[in-house]
Amino acid sequence: MLTILFFAVIVISATIAIFLNQRSFGKAPSGQRLQRIKNSPNFKNGKFQNQEITPQFAEDTSMPAVMYRILFGKKHHTRPVSPLRFTKTELSTLSPDENVYIWMGHSSYYLQLDGRRILVDPVFSGNASPVSFTTKAFAGTDLYSVSDIPELDYLIITHDHWDHLDYKTVTALQPKVNQVITGLGTGEHLEYWGYKPEQIIELDWGEKHCFQDGLMVFAETARHFSGRGLKRDRAIWASFVLSTAQHQIYVGGDSGFGKHFKKIGERYGGFDLAILENGQYNHDWRYIHMMPDEFLKAAADLNAKRIIPVHNSKFSLAPHPWKEPLETLSELNKKSGSRLITPKIGEKVFWLNDEHNYEKWWTQFD
Repeated sequence: MLTILFFAVIVISATIAIFLNQRSFGKAPSGQRLQRIKNSPNFKNGKFQNQEITPQFAEDTSMPAVMYRILFGKKHHTRPVSPLRFTKTELSTLSPDENVYIWMGHSSYYLQLDGRRILVDPVFSGNASPVSFTTKAFAGTDLYSVSDIPELDYLIITHDHWDHLDYKTVTALQPKVNQVITGLGTGEHLEYWGYKPEQIIELDWGEKHCFQDGLMVFAETARHFSGRGLKRDRAIWASFVLSTAQHQIYVGGDSGFGKHFKKIGERYGGFDLAILENGQYNHDWRYIHMMPDEFLKAAADLNAKRIIPVHNSKFSLAPHPWKEPLETLSELNKKSGSRLITPKIGEKVFWLNDEHNYEKWWTQFD
């Protein structure tokens, strides 16, 4: 009996090791990159640290309770009943001088900013997990593929979670990318997957990079975590400020609400546009993902003239109904009166046009 149990443990351990050794899990930082990480003021006790105390789960719950609710709790309409229907904007037809935003579902989007072509956190493989049969995209939301993407000036990766850094997508994009902008440590994955070191700009919180075309990029804080396998927080999670002579945009990535939003708003004097997460939240993990009312507080703290919610409507990573993030936020915004832009996936958005009204497209679907 003991021999059988020992053999079973060996087989299970070997299977897990083989699974975690897939290229898609990436690689831990090493060499000069690891030394730079160890020298970071944000890296302590072997991992990057949030600036505020940030437990993965809130104090009024526990890991067993959360797992029980995820596995056995009631879930209502976490996915659309029928395929969602959208019309794709062909990126190849865009004029270079158009300042446009095109949402690709969840946290993937394309920006043209004062002549620059920028893609953020692209996930085009149909799922957002290590295995293809889980966390699948809602039917009708995978409008875009790598073949639709033009030559890029900049690819921005906010952090290395599976729903933001997709192995299949970024490896296929590599020949089209001039520069990658990401947080310190994430470059190890990208180099392992075939990106050239000179393609990658890695920034720690508080660092900036000035590009020859005049774009300035600042890495700022977020309240979240990182990791693709068993070990966490070996690469930093970041938000980014994109600054040109004409405009300033805040790319929020994933973040719970915190004091950092007000500090960032004061530091940069406000933003023409802020793109913030709204979705995949839950009271149990409220410190690492914002609740809808906190989205509007963050926008106010950032002094953002316009706001776009992302992190919704493509993957179900939380037990809330799939429509809830946009429904709740739209209702709450009636009181705040912020310029809330809620486009459809694939819609061409001239975000500087404050006269255009965006329909509540989610009400058309079950």
